[in-house]
Amino acid sequence: MPETETETGIDTVTGAETKVETKAETKVEIPDRYRYAVIPHIMVADAAAAIDFYQRAFGAREDFRIDAPGGGILHAEIAIGQSALMLGDAGADVPALAAFAAPAALGGGTSVALHVFVPDVDSLAERAAAAGAEIIEPPQDTFHGDRSTILRDPFGHIWVFLTHIEDLTEEELLRRLAAAG
Repeated sequence: MPETETETGIDTVTGAETKVETKAETKVEIPDRYRYAVIPHIMVADAAAAIDFYQRAFGAREDFRIDAPGGGILHAEIAIGQSALMLGDAGADVPALAAFAAPAALGGGTSVALHVFVPDVDSLAERAAAAGAEIIEPPQDTFHGDRSTILRDPFGHIWVFLTHIEDLTEEELLRRLAAAG
Protein backbone atom coordinates (compact mmCIF):
# COMPACT_ATOMS: atom_id res chain seq x y z
CA MET A 1 0.00 0.00 0.00
CA PRO A 2 1.44 3.43 -0.92
CA GLU A 3 2.62 5.58 1.94
CA THR A 4 0.86 8.89 2.51
CA GLU A 5 2.22 12.34 3.20
CA THR A 6 0.49 15.27 4.87
CA GLU A 7 0.78 18.64 3.19
CA THR A 8 -0.16 21.87 4.93
CA GLY A 9 -1.32 25.07 3.33
CA ILE A 10 -3.54 28.12 3.77
CA ASP A 11 -7.13 28.16 2.55
CA THR A 12 -7.27 31.21 0.25
CA VAL A 13 -10.92 31.97 1.18
CA THR A 14 -10.87 31.57 4.96
CA GLY A 15 -7.16 32.04 5.67
CA ALA A 16 -7.25 28.94 7.87
CA GLU A 17 -4.44 26.41 7.87
CA THR A 18 -5.37 23.23 6.01
CA LYS A 19 -3.93 19.77 6.02
CA VAL A 20 -4.29 17.44 3.05
CA GLU A 21 -3.21 13.83 3.02
CA THR A 22 -1.70 12.74 -0.30
CA LYS A 23 -0.15 9.54 -1.58
CA ALA A 24 3.62 9.60 -1.58
CA GLU A 25 5.06 9.17 -5.06
CA THR A 26 6.51 5.72 -5.45
CA LYS A 27 9.26 5.46 -8.03
CA VAL A 28 9.37 2.02 -9.58
CA GLU A 29 12.72 1.05 -11.03
CA ILE A 30 13.13 -1.31 -13.94
CA PRO A 31 14.74 -4.52 -12.64
CA ASP A 32 18.42 -4.81 -13.63
CA ARG A 33 17.85 -7.94 -15.71
CA TYR A 34 15.47 -6.00 -18.00
CA ARG A 35 17.11 -2.58 -17.98
CA TYR A 36 19.42 -2.70 -21.00
CA ALA A 37 17.88 -5.26 -23.30
CA VAL A 38 14.94 -6.28 -25.39
CA ILE A 39 13.82 -9.46 -23.65
CA PRO A 40 12.64 -12.19 -26.00
CA HIS A 41 9.41 -13.90 -25.03
CA ILE A 42 8.92 -17.10 -27.00
CA MET A 43 5.92 -19.37 -27.19
CA VAL A 44 6.29 -23.14 -27.38
CA ALA A 45 3.97 -26.13 -27.60
CA ASP A 46 5.23 -27.55 -24.27
CA ALA A 47 6.94 -24.98 -22.05
CA ALA A 48 7.84 -27.47 -19.30
CA ALA A 49 9.64 -29.69 -21.83
CA ALA A 50 11.30 -26.62 -23.38
CA ILE A 51 12.63 -25.49 -20.00
CA ASP A 52 14.01 -28.98 -19.39
CA PHE A 53 15.66 -28.97 -22.83
CA TYR A 54 17.16 -25.47 -22.36
CA GLN A 55 18.60 -26.58 -19.01
CA ARG A 56 20.19 -29.69 -20.52
CA ALA A 57 21.27 -28.15 -23.83
CA PHE A 58 22.23 -24.60 -22.92
CA GLY A 59 22.82 -24.76 -19.16
CA ALA A 60 19.78 -22.55 -18.54
CA ARG A 61 18.65 -21.67 -15.04
CA GLU A 62 14.91 -21.48 -14.35
CA ASP A 63 14.19 -18.32 -12.37
CA PHE A 64 10.43 -18.73 -11.97
CA ARG A 65 7.23 -19.97 -13.54
CA ILE A 66 3.53 -19.19 -13.31
CA ASP A 67 1.22 -22.09 -14.09
CA ALA A 68 -1.79 -21.43 -16.33
CA PRO A 69 -5.18 -21.95 -14.64
CA GLY A 70 -6.13 -24.69 -17.13
CA GLY A 71 -2.74 -26.37 -17.11
CA GLY A 72 0.58 -25.67 -18.78
CA ILE A 73 2.79 -22.67 -18.16
CA LEU A 74 1.39 -19.18 -18.52
CA HIS A 75 4.77 -17.49 -18.06
CA ALA A 76 8.27 -18.58 -17.10
CA GLU A 77 11.68 -16.97 -17.09
CA ILE A 78 15.01 -18.63 -17.58
CA ALA A 79 18.55 -17.32 -17.86
CA ILE A 80 21.24 -18.54 -20.22
CA GLY A 81 24.41 -17.01 -18.86
CA GLN A 82 23.39 -13.41 -18.13
CA SER A 83 20.67 -13.41 -20.82
CA ALA A 84 17.03 -13.49 -19.73
CA LEU A 85 14.39 -15.33 -21.77
CA MET A 86 10.66 -15.41 -21.16
CA LEU A 87 8.54 -18.28 -22.41
CA GLY A 88 5.15 -19.87 -22.10
CA ASP A 89 2.77 -22.38 -23.61
CA ALA A 90 1.23 -21.12 -26.84
CA GLY A 91 -1.84 -23.20 -26.06
CA ALA A 92 -2.38 -21.72 -22.58
CA ASP A 93 -6.12 -21.04 -22.42
CA VAL A 94 -5.83 -17.29 -21.86
CA PRO A 95 -7.65 -14.92 -24.27
CA ALA A 96 -4.87 -12.30 -24.13
CA LEU A 97 -2.43 -14.88 -25.53
CA ALA A 98 -4.56 -15.86 -28.54
CA ALA A 99 -2.30 -13.85 -30.90
CA PHE A 100 0.80 -15.84 -29.91
CA ALA A 101 1.77 -19.02 -31.73
CA ALA A 102 4.54 -21.59 -31.51
CA PRO A 103 6.65 -22.16 -34.65
CA ALA A 104 4.85 -25.46 -35.39
CA ALA A 105 1.56 -23.55 -35.69
CA LEU A 106 3.25 -21.27 -38.25
CA GLY A 107 4.16 -24.15 -40.54
CA GLY A 108 7.47 -24.77 -38.79
CA GLY A 109 9.08 -21.43 -39.61
CA THR A 110 10.05 -18.56 -37.40
CA SER A 111 10.85 -14.92 -38.05
CA VAL A 112 13.19 -14.59 -35.08
CA ALA A 113 16.65 -15.91 -34.23
CA LEU A 114 17.82 -15.72 -30.63
CA HIS A 115 21.48 -14.62 -30.30
CA VAL A 116 23.39 -15.43 -27.13
CA PHE A 117 27.09 -14.88 -26.42
CA VAL A 118 28.70 -17.73 -24.48
CA PRO A 119 32.26 -18.44 -23.30
CA ASP A 120 32.69 -21.64 -25.39
CA VAL A 121 30.45 -22.05 -28.43
CA ASP A 122 32.00 -25.39 -29.41
CA SER A 123 31.17 -27.14 -26.15
CA LEU A 124 27.69 -25.59 -26.11
CA ALA A 125 26.99 -26.88 -29.65
CA GLU A 126 28.16 -30.36 -28.66
CA ARG A 127 26.01 -30.32 -25.53
CA ALA A 128 22.97 -28.98 -27.43
CA ALA A 129 23.28 -31.63 -30.15
CA ALA A 130 23.48 -34.35 -27.50
CA ALA A 131 20.30 -32.95 -25.93
CA GLY A 132 18.45 -33.02 -29.27
CA ALA A 133 19.13 -29.69 -31.01
CA GLU A 134 19.50 -29.69 -34.78
CA ILE A 135 22.82 -28.20 -35.84
CA ILE A 136 22.03 -25.96 -38.81
CA GLU A 137 25.53 -24.51 -38.99
CA PRO A 138 28.37 -26.06 -36.99
CA PRO A 139 30.72 -23.84 -34.98
CA GLN A 140 33.01 -21.80 -37.19
CA ASP A 141 34.96 -18.56 -37.17
CA THR A 142 33.02 -15.80 -38.92
CA PHE A 143 33.87 -12.59 -40.74
CA HIS A 144 32.45 -10.52 -37.87
CA GLY A 145 35.03 -11.62 -35.31
CA ASP A 146 32.98 -14.26 -33.54
CA ARG A 147 32.93 -18.03 -33.59
CA SER A 148 29.30 -19.03 -34.01
CA THR A 149 26.88 -21.90 -34.46
CA ILE A 150 23.24 -21.92 -35.54
CA LEU A 151 20.86 -24.42 -33.95
CA ARG A 152 17.16 -25.26 -34.09
CA ASP A 153 15.67 -26.44 -30.82
CA PRO A 154 13.06 -29.24 -30.75
CA PHE A 155 10.34 -26.57 -30.42
CA GLY A 156 11.23 -24.84 -33.71
CA HIS A 157 13.17 -21.81 -32.43
CA ILE A 158 16.44 -20.79 -34.10
CA TRP A 159 19.40 -19.98 -31.86
CA VAL A 160 22.70 -18.34 -32.77
CA PHE A 161 25.36 -18.89 -30.13
CA LEU A 162 28.56 -16.91 -30.40
CA THR A 163 31.93 -16.66 -28.70
CA HIS A 164 33.66 -13.34 -29.33
CA ILE A 165 37.22 -13.88 -30.56
CA GLU A 166 38.35 -10.48 -31.83
CA ASP A 167 37.37 -6.82 -32.02
CA LEU A 168 37.20 -5.35 -35.52
CA THR A 169 37.04 -1.86 -36.91
CA GLU A 170 34.06 -1.11 -39.13
CA GLU A 171 36.42 -0.97 -42.12
CA GLU A 172 37.86 -4.42 -41.36
CA LEU A 173 34.38 -5.85 -40.83
CA LEU A 174 33.24 -4.51 -44.24
CA ARG A 175 36.44 -5.75 -45.92
CA ARG A 176 35.90 -9.25 -44.50
CA LEU A 177 32.24 -9.23 -45.48
CA ALA A 178 33.13 -8.35 -49.08
CA ALA A 179 35.80 -11.05 -49.15
CA ALA A 180 33.33 -13.62 -47.79
CA GLY A 181 31.19 -13.01 -50.88
